[in-house]
Amino acid sequence: MAKTAAPAKAAAPVANNFPKLHNAMWPGLVGKGSPGAEPFIDLDTMLDLTAKAEVHGTKFDGVDLFLYEPHISIDLDDDGIKRLADKIQSKGFEIGSVVAPVWFDGSAMGDETKRKNWVTAVRKACRIGEKLRKLGARPNGIVRIDSAASVHDWSADPKGNTKLIAQTFKEGGKVARGHGERLAAEGEICWGAMHSWKWMVTLLEEVNMPRVVGFQADMAHTLLYTLGFNAPEHRIVPANFHWEPGEFHKAMVKLTKVLRPWTFDFHIAQNDATVKGSGSHDKTGKHCPVTDPNGKLNVARDAGYWLRDDTGKVTRKCRHICWDGCMFPNEMLMKQDTWNNILAAMIQVRENHGWRG
Repeated sequence: MAKTAAPAKAAAPVANNFPKLHNAMWPGLVGKGSPGAEPFIDLDTMLDLTAKAEVHGTKFDGVDLFLYEPHISIDLDDDGIKRLADKIQSKGFEIGSVVAPVWFDGSAMGDETKRKNWVTAVRKACRIGEKLRKLGARPNGIVRIDSAASVHDWSADPKGNTKLIAQTFKEGGKVARGHGERLAAEGEICWGAMHSWKWMVTLLEEVNMPRVVGFQADMAHTLLYTLGFNAPEHRIVPANFHWEPGEFHKAMVKLTKVLRPWTFDFHIAQNDATVKGSGSHDKTGKHCPVTDPNGKLNVARDAGYWLRDDTGKVTRKCRHICWDGCMFPNEMLMKQDTWNNILAAMIQVRENHGWRG
């Protein structure tokens, strides 16, 4: 199967200006800072690296944020939110989606206190998101959520626990709606009731708030849905799959037909089809460099499974797309070529599946 290679020297057409191209700030935080892990990379450094990326005059349009220290306090006051907006806009960026830190003292499947803490984190994130919108710094985006429950714990009572998570998501959805926000659950295999494509759809249908609570598709994570990690009974590709293009295509068509209607937010990413982690963030899909020779995705092509409908028409549902380099080592993150190559790949995604607006 063809692999993605996106050297920064590649020509960069400029036919489309949507979706806007964003970079995630959380690779400086996720899997970092805990004992035995690499140190955090501060927000200013991540912003500077993003701002310096350029391919034939095209730069990143914005950033997506993790509302967690040491980057951003979830309890940021109004003056702090204004300073944050000013800082990011001074780099020439808009702000897009924000991640609610629901995991640290909350769980959508936990006891009453844990569930209340989960909703509280969503409420605080929605408040910040709304303030950033009203300041004119955030033209679009969602608040990202996860169930914050392990697959092992969830498996003790799949149906009952899925209903409990759905109840919590619904409470979060009511909060989000009051702030003019939407919630998107990331399809990551380490979270209970979200670890397989079938259970993810079951959960969203149980919540039944399709205009408010939806799905965040990340190419690195959703690829693992087809392989049945943590849910072998929901594997889509054959057991003896060797990345045959025809089988891959059938699997992606089946997967996206079900999940695309729920998709509010989209991450561009590469994956080598292994499951890894670092620090406290373990047993999840590995994000690879966009030029990784072991990457299984043709990024510029395969983004179309999510950005086009069943007839091949561009959906225009995601007004920005975001690169997710979660758990890249710090040495890689600090190299400017890393970001130039990523930007070149994202430009190609936009030219293949974008629009003028």
